[in-house]
Amino acid sequence: MEGRRYAGFSESPRKRCCRQRLLLVLLGMLTTALWAGLLTLLLLWHWDTMRTLRQLEVSAARNVSQVSRDLHRYQSDQMAQKSQAAQLSRNMQELQARQKQMESQDSELSWNLDRLLADLSDTKSQSLNQRRAASDSLEKLQEEVEKLWMQILVSKGSACNTCPERWLHFQQKCYYFGKGAKRWVQARFTCSDLEGRLVSVHSQEEQDFLTKHADKRGSWIGLRDLDLEGEFIWMDGSPVGYSNWNPREPNNQDQGEDCVMMRGSGKWNDASCRSQLDAWVCERLATCGPPAPSASGDLSEPAPPLGSERPLPNSLGPPH
Repeated sequence: MEGRRYAGFSESPRKRCCRQRLLLVLLGMLTTALWAGLLTLLLLWHWDTMRTLRQLEVSAARNVSQVSRDLHRYQSDQMAQKSQAAQLSRNMQELQARQKQMESQDSELSWNLDRLLADLSDTKSQSLNQRRAASDSLEKLQEEVEKLWMQILVSKGSACNTCPERWLHFQQKCYYFGKGAKRWVQARFTCSDLEGRLVSVHSQEEQDFLTKHADKRGSWIGLRDLDLEGEFIWMDGSPVGYSNWNPREPNNQDQGEDCVMMRGSGKWNDASCRSQLDAWVCERLATCGPPAPSASGDLSEPAPPLGSERPLPNSLGPPH
């Protein structure tokens, strides 16, 4: 054991020094290799980083260029839109000016048209009034001629008392007492269809005759103040000479009573023309027959035939 112990310590210092140097060399080579690898890695990372940066620069430059082009295009489009907006605004102003001009022209045309229509209406109204006045005058003249002719025939012995069927005779006139619910204007046209007109009352005797035969519920007669309130006129155009108003009538109740009815008592009452009555009274002139024989048995001088000089109509003409 002592020999081995001595043998362990028998290695010379020179060997130990060589071994340490070898270790140091190996350590240095390892360190160098590590540094070389680290530098290589650093160089590779730097090169890759630079390449990535160059790619990013190229991409950024490309993006900036694209953004610049897009911005320029957007600015161009915006300028074009502003120009179009300005043009549209000018066009809108022109259209508004034209619209105002057309509205002014339309207003003027409408005013002219209204004036022309008013003038036309006035002309028509004047023409109708003139025709109505001429027709009324002609009708009155014809009626006066007919009455005069009837007096001549009566003076020569003719009996002027002939009436159509269902008409009643009284004082050289014929009367029709109609039945059925009608308004005043409907009764007027019905009498016109019967070749007569709504009755005109001019005496107490005539009123008594009408009261005796008229419907007791009330009848329309030919008196009205449609043209001028309070100015009543008969259908034959004559003013009211004889009257038989009910007490406190006419009163134009509710400002709408312009037509006259005859009550069952014979008294008159103004009523609404739109009211319906169950009866109305028409009148017309009676027709004349041949003259009566004279006392000697001969006929008196005959009246001229109705067809030779002037026929005597059966009606009084159309009502007005």
